[in-house]
Amino acid sequence: MQASSHEVRFSLPSLEVAAKVWGDSDGLPVIGLHGWLDNAATFDRLAPHLPGIHLVALDLPGHGLSGHMPAAGYSLWQQAATVLQVAESLGWKRFALLGHSMGAIISGILAGSLPDRIMGACLVDGLLPFTSEAEEAPKQMARFFDASLALADKRKPVYDSVAKAVQARARGGNTALSHDAAALLVERGLMPEHGGWTWRTDPQLMLPSPMRLTSEHAAAFIEAIKSPVCLILANQGVMHQHPQVVERIERFAHITRHDMDGGHHLHLEEQAEAVATIFDSFFADLA
Repeated sequence: MQASSHEVRFSLPSLEVAAKVWGDSDGLPVIGLHGWLDNAATFDRLAPHLPGIHLVALDLPGHGLSGHMPAAGYSLWQQAATVLQVAESLGWKRFALLGHSMGAIISGILAGSLPDRIMGACLVDGLLPFTSEAEEAPKQMARFFDASLALADKRKPVYDSVAKAVQARARGGNTALSHDAAALLVERGLMPEHGGWTWRTDPQLMLPSPMRLTSEHAAAFIEAIKSPVCLILANQGVMHQHPQVVERIERFAHITRHDMDGGHHLHLEEQAEAVATIFDSFFADLA
């Protein structure tokens, strides 16, 4: 098993992106993409059980140890463009993807847009973005403008200990985590602040999207995917909280779907080895 990892940094044109790397350089090239407000440590329990791949797990811009984007810089397509810049830095013309939640959505956009470059994708509890129709665009943009103006008055929480930050992340609303899983993400996601600790995360990530894809846009990306896709849906995950999204996923016959008991971060919990068994077989077929 590839138990150990090492850190790398990519100096891209607009910012620096940090990453954790597992596996030998001659393994299947895979870029790992975490979920919203998480970081590369999301794959800490999964990666050691994927011995045949060379995994470069990114801290996407605004997350973890990576730099922050300019104002309004966190659209799905801007994040996807950053992934491609990293692939270019690595010299990878063709590569596979490993994505969780937001990272899975970005993977779908990349695989649909550039089918000749993406060899395949393993996804956890994510595929389609949340959408809205054209007539809703003005109200969606207004929400973004209002939240942007209010952002200057908001302050990040400061915790007097790392343990309290872990407790706060473990509670996490709809994506609650075990203490141990939360601790892995928090270790990479904190920075010192006024004698305590606060999040490295860019506050802009909390803003509503200024624009959303329509349902037709979203489906078109997935329909355009030509490479194999393996999707694990968590029965207690975020996707199952939105039955209309799961119903849409069922229509994509070219995607292999597995349902597994667990929450949204099951790849970081006790189900990690079971997830790895499915993904290891998938990646072996790509190699």
